[in-house]
Amino acid sequence: MNQELILASASPRRKQLLGMLYTEFIVVPSHLDEPDNEGEDPAVYAETLARLKAHHVAEGKKESLIIGSDTIVVLGERILGKPKSDEDAAAMLQALSGNTHRVITSICLAQTDAAGIISKSKTFHETTQVRFAVLSDDEIRAYISTGSPLDKAGAYGIQDDLGALLIERIDGDYYTVVGFPLRRYYVEMKAFAPNMLPETFQP
Repeated sequence: MNQELILASASPRRKQLLGMLYTEFIVVPSHLDEPDNEGEDPAVYAETLARLKAHHVAEGKKESLIIGSDTIVVLGERILGKPKSDEDAAAMLQALSGNTHRVITSICLAQTDAAGIISKSKTFHETTQVRFAVLSDDEIRAYISTGSPLDKAGAYGIQDDLGALLIERIDGDYYTVVGFPLRRYYVEMKAFAPNMLPETFQP
């Protein structure tokens, strides 16, 4: 790589997944206030969040490739964000129980030039269908007691030891649900900036 690679996300899960591909990159969270999603198509909203994060962090960064990303959970047309309390988490898990929902993870790739100006940008998303098991109140309370739901959209993490017990099946990319679709990222990066691919896969 001849440019600096920057992950514009505070998510430890995205950092871990990107670390599966690269030994060197830096993390610069955007800390932007997320806009209201009322009435907006969920996929469009997810892409908007990723683009805002990437472009915000890109300001003034010279010769860099910035990766913005966001994951949302969608039940019907309702977007489930991170729960604000244990009670909020319980309500989300009760709503997901026995139902199929969508997890949409968006990515924005933004490349800057020697002057620190974005020279090109690409935004895309991946969607996975997730089927929840029917959960008892005791199971919901037990999962919430771990503290895991409070920092995750939809109040669960598929990668958690116990969170995995909530899910019957998925249709789509597992890593989309975790928070960063690795295969789709690789495919898009091959066209966007092949010199920034993981070293083993560089042309």
